[in-house]
Amino acid sequence: MQKKLQQTGLVLIGLCAGVLLSLNFSANANKTPGSTLPVEELRQFADVLNAVKSGYVEPVDDKKLITHAISGMLSGLDPHSAYLDQDAFKDLQAGTQGEFGGLGIEVGMEDGFVKVVSPIEDTPAFRAGIKAGDLIIKLDDTSTKGLTLGDAVKRMRGKPATSIRLTIARKGETKPLEVTLTREIIKVQSVKSKLVEPGYGYLRLTQFQEASAEDIAKHIGRLYKDGELKGLVLDLRNDPGGLLHGAVGVSAAFLPPKALVVSTDGRTEDAKRRFIAAPEDYLRGSREDFLATLPAGVKTVPMVVLVNSGSASASEIVAGALQDHKRAVIMGTQTFGKGSVQTIMPLANNTAIKLTTARYYTPNGRSIQAKGIVPDIVVEESANGSGGGIRLREADLDRHLGNDKEPEESVAKPAAGKVKPARDDDEDAKPAAPFEFATGSDYQFTQALNLLKGLQIIQKN
Repeated sequence: MQKKLQQTGLVLIGLCAGVLLSLNFSANANKTPGSTLPVEELRQFADVLNAVKSGYVEPVDDKKLITHAISGMLSGLDPHSAYLDQDAFKDLQAGTQGEFGGLGIEVGMEDGFVKVVSPIEDTPAFRAGIKAGDLIIKLDDTSTKGLTLGDAVKRMRGKPATSIRLTIARKGETKPLEVTLTREIIKVQSVKSKLVEPGYGYLRLTQFQEASAEDIAKHIGRLYKDGELKGLVLDLRNDPGGLLHGAVGVSAAFLPPKALVVSTDGRTEDAKRRFIAAPEDYLRGSREDFLATLPAGVKTVPMVVLVNSGSASASEIVAGALQDHKRAVIMGTQTFGKGSVQTIMPLANNTAIKLTTARYYTPNGRSIQAKGIVPDIVVEESANGSGGGIRLREADLDRHLGNDKEPEESVAKPAAGKVKPARDDDEDAKPAAPFEFATGSDYQFTQALNLLKGLQIIQKN
């Protein structure tokens, strides 16, 4: 029996080695001296796998065990690395195109529960008043404690017109909130624009998708249709990010040609890159350069970029580039702080892994990881300084990647925003109504507009 177990262990070690090789890892990973395949650890893994197969209370499928092992290996690295099964990989591909089914919530994990990073605008979650920082503790009658992020996302997604009940814990509320949402096909309009006053334009990005930079160019053209602009507000609040080339393209719309937008650095040569404001770094395929026909004035028009704690990843790349090149004034509150790059590595059977492969840096070499972009002018969400909810940031996430430019203890964490407590007798507490951007009640937007008008007066004098 012992001999049989040993033989099984050797077979499993060979299997593990084969899996590693199939993922393009080698015994000399990254050509680091002394980096060899960890045979003893693989033997231990094989022993555990064999113990589960032979002793677990119920039979477990080999494929399920290996899949869970891969998932655990990746999720244990950082909050953004993950194994993508067929459904998750399909959802990721659909999301970059701007259409997918579900509730419209960007989520992460915190203390074993699902935590809202940002609701996506014009979705069921946004319309129901779900806020960044909300902790989803139940999906229908199922506790989210112990669920993987992938499992929770699967439960939230489903056929359109079906409902799901979310139980939410929110700081400042005396009891959990319950809200029932009806699933929809989420068609995210990533770019919105309007002329708020004669000569003053407003652009909003809700997510960086495949066509976001091209859409920005179209909206800029519409804003300039009736003449030159005196000022422009670029709104990146609650934009969770998206595709890197989209961030480069959006930045290139406002920066001089060939200006450095962002650089990345990791352990492999492929991870060491510099992205500039040039077609080769923001176009996909052989499409025509959609930025070539932009009005000349867009390169010099006074700009304010609005950000908050929901501005993450690609949003921070754009804000950091425009800030470092002194092209725009950054206004609002400190951003999320996701300064890492994830590479999608397709596997067999339409699955993939999402692996953190690099950190990114602003043109001046600043690392945004676990810190975020600090605005040039800090403006809270309301005139009395209230923040409108818990400000969840990358630095608050378990196993977050550190900032390699600044020690962790030197990266200040701003205090959480003030939240009005619920009344003890509020039996029917519900999330607040959705916030309306770029209106008279949008304090940060009105301050941005006031600044642009002030700059216009200064320039005239």
